[in-house]
Amino acid sequence: MSNQSYFGEIGSAMKTLATGLKTTWREYFVKKSTEQYPENRKTTLHVSPRHRGRLVFKRVEDPEDPQAVKRGLKVGDYKCTACTMCEKACPNGTIKITAHMETNPETGKKGKKLDDYQYDLGDCMFCQLCVNACNFDAIEFTNDFEQAVFDRSKLVLHLDKEVYQGGSLPNLINGGAPLTIGKFNTKTK
Repeated sequence: MSNQSYFGEIGSAMKTLATGLKTTWREYFVKKSTEQYPENRKTTLHVSPRHRGRLVFKRVEDPEDPQAVKRGLKVGDYKCTACTMCEKACPNGTIKITAHMETNPETGKKGKKLDDYQYDLGDCMFCQLCVNACNFDAIEFTNDFEQAVFDRSKLVLHLDKEVYQGGSLPNLINGGAPLTIGKFNTKTK
């Protein structure tokens, strides 16, 4: 119970109300800025390169890569070995891997061969535990964020069957439009 009187409480409430109204009136006269997202996204949108938007397979780019040479991979092949470490690290079962054992005709060694790498973008928490668990540097998150669809089944991606070419925005992988500090990529009203 407060030691203030009835009228003291009313005075305190009025003071609090006046503080809130002062802030509201001050913000009312500040110029507003609106990001013109769908219209100007190709020229003004800046996305941090560290933003986690969707999971993609990394492909072999260097033919002299020692890991690729050891495993007999060519340029353009995915690095995934179907070890299922990413599937085990995923806290909500977003990744499902199916694989079978196969004998390499050149070396005669048995190894896992990836059949399907299923990634459910709609269930992903973007925690990056799968990327951290991957010992072969085979998967990564890109900053491609435009994934809106009307059917949730389209969010189930098969990463081994697609070659990711980048998002729908130019230069998105490198962050999109250049960020200028102190200047918004917006339209003022």
